[in-house]
Amino acid sequence: MSPPDYRPEPTLDVAPPPPPPRDPPPREKKRRRRTPFRGVFGGLLMLLAVGGAGGAVAGYGLYRQVAADLPDYRWLADYQPPQMSRIYAADSRLLAELATERRVFVPIEAIPKHLQAAFVSAEDQRFWEHHGVDPIGILRSVLTAVENYGSGRRLGGASTITQQVAKNMLVGADRTLTRKLREAILAIRIEETLPKDRILELYLNEIFLGYQAYGVAAAAQAYFNKGLDELTLGESAFLAVLPKGPNNYNPMRFPEAARARRDWVLDRMVEDRAVTPAEAAAAKAEPIVPRPVRRPEVLPVGQYFTEDVRRELSTRFGPEQTTAGGLVVRTSLDPALQAATEGALRTGLLGYDRRRGGFRGPVAKISASATEWLPALEAAQRPGGTPPEWKLAVALEVRDREARLGWIERPDPRGPAQPRTGAMPIEEASWARRALGEGRLGPVPRRMQDVLAPGDVVLVEVQPGQPGQPAQGRAPARPERLALRQIPQVEGAIVALDPSTGRVLAMAGGWSFEKSQFNRATQAQRQPGSSFKPFVYLPALEAGIPPTQRFLDAPIEINTPQGIWRPGNYGDGVTNSYVSIRTALEKSLNLVTIRVAQEVGMDKVAETAARFGVIPNMPRYLAMSLGSGESTVLRMAAGYAAFANGGREVTPTLIDSVQDQRGRVIWRSDTRACESCAATGPQAGPPELVDNRRQITDPIAAYQMVNLLTGVVQRGTGTAAGKGLNRPIAGKTGTTNDYVDNWFVGFTPDIVVAVWLGFDEPRSLGNGETGGGNAAPVFHDVLEAALRGSPAVPFRAPPGVALVRMQANNGQTIMEAFRPGTENAARPPEEDPARGTAVGLDRGLGGLY
Repeated sequence: MSPPDYRPEPTLDVAPPPPPPRDPPPREKKRRRRTPFRGVFGGLLMLLAVGGAGGAVAGYGLYRQVAADLPDYRWLADYQPPQMSRIYAADSRLLAELATERRVFVPIEAIPKHLQAAFVSAEDQRFWEHHGVDPIGILRSVLTAVENYGSGRRLGGASTITQQVAKNMLVGADRTLTRKLREAILAIRIEETLPKDRILELYLNEIFLGYQAYGVAAAAQAYFNKGLDELTLGESAFLAVLPKGPNNYNPMRFPEAARARRDWVLDRMVEDRAVTPAEAAAAKAEPIVPRPVRRPEVLPVGQYFTEDVRRELSTRFGPEQTTAGGLVVRTSLDPALQAATEGALRTGLLGYDRRRGGFRGPVAKISASATEWLPALEAAQRPGGTPPEWKLAVALEVRDREARLGWIERPDPRGPAQPRTGAMPIEEASWARRALGEGRLGPVPRRMQDVLAPGDVVLVEVQPGQPGQPAQGRAPARPERLALRQIPQVEGAIVALDPSTGRVLAMAGGWSFEKSQFNRATQAQRQPGSSFKPFVYLPALEAGIPPTQRFLDAPIEINTPQGIWRPGNYGDGVTNSYVSIRTALEKSLNLVTIRVAQEVGMDKVAETAARFGVIPNMPRYLAMSLGSGESTVLRMAAGYAAFANGGREVTPTLIDSVQDQRGRVIWRSDTRACESCAATGPQAGPPELVDNRRQITDPIAAYQMVNLLTGVVQRGTGTAAGKGLNRPIAGKTGTTNDYVDNWFVGFTPDIVVAVWLGFDEPRSLGNGETGGGNAAPVFHDVLEAALRGSPAVPFRAPPGVALVRMQANNGQTIMEAFRPGTENAARPPEEDPARGTAVGLDRGLGGLY
């Protein structure tokens, strides 16, 4: 069926009205595809952002807190590690080391380049590039830690050399995060302040490398007994191993680990192009051969001298600088003369002690049983001050003419004791009279039973001969000969110095520094006795009184606040009428000395004593003219030195120079000016040193005193001082009241020696014990050692002095020294019957007694 025919109806030409507006149909929304983790990551990102911001704030706060409390690091620029000071004798041999820690500081310029490179390669390969902290090193350390996590290996650190300097010297070594942060901040600041060379210098001198060694120089000595310049490449690489663990790589205990680690350092040095592969291979072939530590050999003499040097250093530079400042101290001590001086003093003290001290009995008493004496003798205490060559021995058997004694030998100090026996004949103990007290002695021993009993422990000295007889086993044909010894109670002191410079050449302050550290040469104030008399006669010579002028030698009474004082001459008090100054000095006449002191005035005598430094503030009493003031052995030596050098003031010195750690001279005793020393060119002549010392007496008066004092040695009380020496020697004996102090002070043109003997607690040495008998022989032995091998040098007369040939009282012809115009000023008193006394002296001095 066809659709009906549809025809549209006809429309009018009028437009129809627009249809009403309709809402647009709603757009169909796209559905988002939801990812399951998008919200999680967003949250995490937000948390990270918040956490990062919070962490930054917290980190900045922590930085501000840590940085505000950091120690000052700027002092590192001038820091010098504490290191020992060394005292050297005049011949550059070591006298002593002064230290609180054994360190040796070496400037970076003196550290070999291969040693520097070894430590940089081992500890901080990027040391020369980073600025205190090495981020690459930190990252490498983190990655290594991740790789080794759970393996049990020790995690490696990422500290640079600069950080280690900060840790060792500023912040400490506690294992905390705060310390690492402080260390890093300080490292950056140190790099901004100090050059790399200075940082490396501090590190190499401060690092602990085991064996109690701080710094590479001390470690080189400790492990290889070498200086830094003597180290091989392999040895340098081994030292660079040690900062990581000195005990773990100790070549004595772990040689394989030490070698493996050393080879690793060498490989790193090749990697850093510090050495070539061939050099590294040669170094790897070297074995690590540690050598026993050998400390520098210290001279066994001069302990009193060295202690006085230490005290002077402490006064001048302070205790800390003295023991930790690395000072190099060069002194004036002559080791050979010092040994002779100590030996001469001990000989003199022993001689007196045997003659007047007697035998004071055994040191101890033990069992003499064959099975018990050895352990008992080992337990016996060795008396302080015993010389090393003396042995502690026990009497095992005592017969009439000899005793058999046992002692202990230890060839190896760490080895077992070896018992020995020997024989002591009565001749080696004949001096051992029993001391009965108050200076009284028993009879000379005639049998060994008078000296020893079985079980007595005494000191003995093995006499030259055959080796000691073993205590057990087959004995030698002749037993060792022993001599009885005893530490004396009497003490003494000696000073020897150069009169031209004041340099102290030798000093002995007592029997033994081990027994007593009190230095009797510089600390003991003792009466000089008649050795003071030259300072009484010198003002008279300065005033023009000739040495031939005569004074009355007769009894005198002097009123004092304590009563009438009646001094007398030594001995029997015999007087000699009128005698010259020369005779008075040669015979040491007290009465003449008092009259000269009265004439010149005690003010002048006191001024002379102060001028020469003998007694600075001497009271103005006549008794002082006989030496009843107090002085020291060193002052007396310096006072007499001014006579020998022509009247120049002498200031004794023990130290020639002091250098700091870097070798710069910071103090010198010689203050003489040398204006021509800097002159150069062909016109420059030899340098001339200007002697700026004070002239404390005129050269003529000084020479007159020298001339008088030579008579004391040639004809007077000091003949024992020059016996057999055959050269000009001047000096003066001294003996105080009741024979308490014995002195002899003498000199040649080249050396002055002052000797004193006495007890620490002043008491009489015994009737007749004088300076001429005790001190002068000691002086002789010291002078003989000092002048051995040198030619005789005469005393040089100054310009203007008049030398007149005269005859001494004993008929000997002498050359007397006069001031010009005074040769005929003094005549014998009998030539002036009107006055009956010496004439020609009334030049403002008044009449003489």
